[in-house]
Amino acid sequence: MPRAIGLIPARSGSKRIVGKNIRSLAGHPLLAYSISSALESGVFEKVVVSTDLASYGTIAAHYGADAIYRPPEMSSDTSPDIEFVEHALRVCPGFDAFAILRPTSPFRQAATIKRAWREFVDANCHSLRAVEKCHEHPAKMWAVANGYLHPLLPLVAGSAGAPGHSSQYPTLPPVYVQNASLEFCWTETVRRYHSIAGEVISAFLTYDAEGFDVNFAYDFEIAELMVARGEATLPEIKVPVFAGA
Repeated sequence: MPRAIGLIPARSGSKRIVGKNIRSLAGHPLLAYSISSALESGVFEKVVVSTDLASYGTIAAHYGADAIYRPPEMSSDTSPDIEFVEHALRVCPGFDAFAILRPTSPFRQAATIKRAWREFVDANCHSLRAVEKCHEHPAKMWAVANGYLHPLLPLVAGSAGAPGHSSQYPTLPPVYVQNASLEFCWTETVRRYHSIAGEVISAFLTYDAEGFDVNFAYDFEIAELMVARGEATLPEIKVPVFAGA
């Protein structure tokens, strides 16, 4: 079986929500749920949090992950993922594959990771990426030029032949959007293509809350409400709440 490492990116400089990756959700820092599901899955020989701040590394260690510290130039809001991935693979060599498990996807379960790992290993691909069917079809999106609307996808039509922007959703071709749940990739793909995707990308379909992404303040409120109503379940955390959370 290939050797895999789980990479959890948790830089400190979030602008939309300050300290997003360690903000409390149901009593624990957000990144704790990604650590818990990664460890519980049994897929990874090593689970690491890639961060730029020592206090984040302390939290990672409390919840059972190792921490690696990336340089500031790899930690801005414009830094591409390939930078922290290549840094992590240099610091932790010897793995055949890796997963990116973003802290903003707290409802991703160990079972989700195991299902994705099986699909990835069995697929003839460079990488695998979590996607879900989009709720807002791009055929109904527009660009604005000189004050006039222009359909973003002018050639897409519904099954009845009407323009996509004037068709009912069920008549439009299925379109999928990536979410933050997970990505698997071979380390050879990174070496060969300088990419976390490569050229052959397998689709991993997420369901229900598996792909729920926390990016704005109201997303935390929604997530708390989903838990309170029993509409979603967070990964079980088996260690006490971090004292500084």
